[in-house]
Amino acid sequence: MVRGKTQMRRIENTTSRQVTFSKRRSGLLKKAFELSVLCDAEVSLIIFSPRGKLYEFASSSMQGTIERYLKHAKDNQTNNKSSSSEQNMQHLKQEATSMLKQIELLEVSKRFMPLQLLGESLGSCTLAELQEIEHQLEKSVYNVRARKNQVFKEQIEQLREKGKLLTAENTRLVEKYGSFKKTLDERREKTPYNESSTSSDVETELFIGLPESRARR
Repeated sequence: MVRGKTQMRRIENTTSRQVTFSKRRSGLLKKAFELSVLCDAEVSLIIFSPRGKLYEFASSSMQGTIERYLKHAKDNQTNNKSSSSEQNMQHLKQEATSMLKQIELLEVSKRFMPLQLLGESLGSCTLAELQEIEHQLEKSVYNVRARKNQVFKEQIEQLREKGKLLTAENTRLVEKYGSFKKTLDERREKTPYNESSTSSDVETELFIGLPESRARR
């Protein structure tokens, strides 16, 4: 008969679980013994049952094997720490190298004089310094052009705003003049033309003939 595949999960039945433990424990102890004899290996096996009962096997001495295991584990831990320390040291070295390069670049930048940035006194500059000057000049030109474009845009926006204000003011004045002219025309239409108002109010007397003194004679 072909045996079915055993599912790796806890056996719920207590009796079946105890039987399986006994069988597997015996098989495991047998395999440990065979391994120690056939391969001349130092084998130690410790098993605790579900109830806490101890089962053990040692090809030589259980205490000696445990001490050997502890020593080996301690050595591995020390080696791991040493390896981790070496990795940290390597990382720190890389960071230190990077910082040194940045410091060198800063020192080179400090040595740049205004005359060198103007293209003068370049005879004492190295290739790295010349390249750095070129890089700074390109960066400066880029910044200047960017600022110039920004100023142009701001001035254009200001002129547009002024144009809008002037257009609005012109429209307001045109409307105000039109309203004033309309009011003036309406007043002229309501006021009639009177000729007597234009004549003089002074009365004059016209006498034709001889003066009274002459007439009496």
